[in-house]
Amino acid sequence: MNFDFSDDQKLIQSEARKLLNDKCPPELVRNIMEDEQQPYAEALWRQIGEMGWTATAIPEAYDGLGLGYLELCVIAEELGRAAAPVPFSSTVYLFAEAIKLYGSEAQKKNWLPRVASGELIGCLAAAEGFGNGEQEVEQDGAPPGLQANVSSGRLSGTKLGVADGDVANAAVVHAVGPEGEGLYLVDLAQSGVAREAVKSLDLARSYANLSFESAECELLGDAGTGKQMLADLRDRAAVLFAFEQVGGAEAALDMGVQYTNERFAFGRPVASFQAIKHKFADMFVSKELARSNAYYGAWALSSGAKELPLAAARARVSAIAAYDECSRENLQAHGGMGFTWEFDCHLHYRRAHLLALVIGSGYHWRQLLATRLLAAEI
Repeated sequence: MNFDFSDDQKLIQSEARKLLNDKCPPELVRNIMEDEQQPYAEALWRQIGEMGWTATAIPEAYDGLGLGYLELCVIAEELGRAAAPVPFSSTVYLFAEAIKLYGSEAQKKNWLPRVASGELIGCLAAAEGFGNGEQEVEQDGAPPGLQANVSSGRLSGTKLGVADGDVANAAVVHAVGPEGEGLYLVDLAQSGVAREAVKSLDLARSYANLSFESAECELLGDAGTGKQMLADLRDRAAVLFAFEQVGGAEAALDMGVQYTNERFAFGRPVASFQAIKHKFADMFVSKELARSNAYYGAWALSSGAKELPLAAARARVSAIAAYDECSRENLQAHGGMGFTWEFDCHLHYRRAHLLALVIGSGYHWRQLLATRLLAAEI
């Protein structure tokens, strides 16, 4: 049994790393963080579209490359390694995936070719508030007391903290319709939509609050199944986010090793001291554990295995822990300078904390993991 990526997939990963090393250095990430008029790296986003990354897992019938999720996973890892300031995850992992899974043929023909070309930026709008404690979060990760509603094909309500909501052309919105909860496609260019840009901990990723007032929308998938569709969508995205987190964790580890090899104390490299070696060993173990769980998730996602919900929860929990540990210990390895703006440690520290929340907190996913382990057939 082969537990590694194929040579072709490794080639895709190698080419992605070369492009991002060249076109997405830390200086680019810093420029996006410091420029309030530039919410994402537009030139890099265009290149990503030209390279076909946005088309990777989209079928050829909709102008995609028709490759698969394994290829998408290796690209995700490199985007995470570079902490790329682009709306890739919102558009590809969430928006496009929702249409692929639940869209009608007409909806797929309308939206997927524009995603594949990189012309369209999409997002998922689900959250409506910030709970007063983890106990208020429902089992499926949806916000309690869903207020956004649809009547006669018109959506009204407010969604908070929408990743890339300020730059997206369209959104998949979780709302209550005549037959219960559902997912709805909304063109964000219409007059019934208002946006308010908000800042997150990671200044290289844009967020917004979206308000809808009788905005035109269309149902995605079956009415009344929105809660389950949202849960399934997040399971699939969890695997892809896990690869981003593994890439980021590895970058943070490499950054710490490089710095301590170059920094001398008492006439020898800091990296030669036993205490720092122990730190790096712990970081490596955490990162490799996350990688193994991410590989398990990639297998389940690409094969459509029934183990996907459990594999997704394992990948998500271990990837959150690994990226948090590696980004935090990398900062410590840089000593008293690590926390300062001049050093790049905070690029991954910020991204680690943001990715830990994008589709549900670590607390929520640990609960899911425990529930799914207890329910699994052993």
